[in-house]
Amino acid sequence: MKRKILIILAFTFLSCGIFFIQGCSSHKRENLTTYNLDLEFDSDLHLLYGSEEIVYFNNYDNMFTSLYFHLYPNAFRADAKNKVVSSANHSSAYPNGENYGDIEIKSVKVDGSEREIVVAGEDENILEIDLNRELYPDEFVTIEIEFTVTLANINHRLGYGESTINFGNFYPVACVYESGKGFATNLYHSNGDPFYSEIANYFVTIKYDQKYDIASSGNLSLTQDGDRICANITAEKIRDFAFVLSEKFDKAQAQLDNTVITYYGYQGDENLQSNLEISLKAVEYFNELLGTYPYTSLNIVKSNFIHGGMEYPNIVLISDHINAEDYAYVIVHEIAHQWWYGLVGNDEYNSAWIDEGLAEYCTLLFFDEYDEYGFDYSEMIENATASFRLFEKIFTDILGQVDTSMNRPLDKFNTEPEYVQCVYNKSVLMYDSIRQTVGERKFKRTLTKIVKDYSYKNISPQQLISAFCDGTGYNLEGYFNSWLEGKVII
Repeated sequence: MKRKILIILAFTFLSCGIFFIQGCSSHKRENLTTYNLDLEFDSDLHLLYGSEEIVYFNNYDNMFTSLYFHLYPNAFRADAKNKVVSSANHSSAYPNGENYGDIEIKSVKVDGSEREIVVAGEDENILEIDLNRELYPDEFVTIEIEFTVTLANINHRLGYGESTINFGNFYPVACVYESGKGFATNLYHSNGDPFYSEIANYFVTIKYDQKYDIASSGNLSLTQDGDRICANITAEKIRDFAFVLSEKFDKAQAQLDNTVITYYGYQGDENLQSNLEISLKAVEYFNELLGTYPYTSLNIVKSNFIHGGMEYPNIVLISDHINAEDYAYVIVHEIAHQWWYGLVGNDEYNSAWIDEGLAEYCTLLFFDEYDEYGFDYSEMIENATASFRLFEKIFTDILGQVDTSMNRPLDKFNTEPEYVQCVYNKSVLMYDSIRQTVGERKFKRTLTKIVKDYSYKNISPQQLISAFCDGTGYNLEGYFNSWLEGKVII
């Protein structure tokens, strides 16, 4: 998520306001869980009515008698334990004053039989479903959930703003199971992207007022249903599903190989074509560096969003409040996430440095190739170094110490600047150091091989380190660990 623009904003906050202070799913089996979503949006009440049928395949090696689903919209409740934005971003996120949303579960069925609704978790963030039977590996169960999402007036992944209505992480989604650890049920957090999911198939219908245009994950077809539009969407082998509605969209579109790439700006924007062009160049570059993008659509969507950008499969959000230079940078970073997170997944709550670090460093590699955009690779590395050193100095001077470890949960970063410096800047410096050590050819070849070997899977930190060791022919485990544990002196 929070790209170069967030690094700048967060470090400004750091300078001025410091005083306020896993396992891997292999998917070796063919059957994927399927989400059938039937949705209808009431724009007057800002309510999304949802019916969800989940054909859940047990692709793990354990037997289950209960399943667990994230209820991310409940993080937007008035009494939620963790705020969805930091205090530094509060006024920008809530331009009309703080207000709230949530998700209400209306009913739950398992194989057609009613089940008790059990909302659990530390912060009403988990739907616990008793299967009333044993679900063995390679077996499936059908779960039906009726729900209603109330949107907050907030410039965020989920919420409505002045120009767009964003639907990210809005539906009950299955928790990932980790052998030896159980189901991952982490809380929402304002730092980073607190998500972790498996690849699944999505078949979605969405009804909404005809005054809106839609951008979404997957392949879209539209039909008229009285005075409303019905969107029918197929999205196979993706990590999660998102869409955006707006009355203000204007767009530019082009095709690159088998992928239709669409940039959604606002009516009256003069940079539709230039933003589409850099999107095309980014996909083309990452196709060459990381492996061909396997989906037939990719939408880059200008939106009301508090941070620089946000990635979802086949769709990325780009904040409408950032300047032109940073806007181009964020587009490239978010597109890089289509490989790092979209294809090669990871636990973004406990190991945010994996997808964020790789997406950020690949963004630097892109601008090293396309120097016409005014980003100089050496200068970006120097800036990252200076920024990280200043962060260390300020924290040490004020707090007496600084934690620069990278591989820790989102809730263990005490401030947003600390998260940004350790997850983004330090990752960039780490990968630049590794690239210089092993050489350009081996480094880039390793990136390609990781995508090939781990597409449609989740990768753990140890698996990523092992992949770099195998791909480069160097024993880099101690090298990685010294960076991740905060032992490296920059």
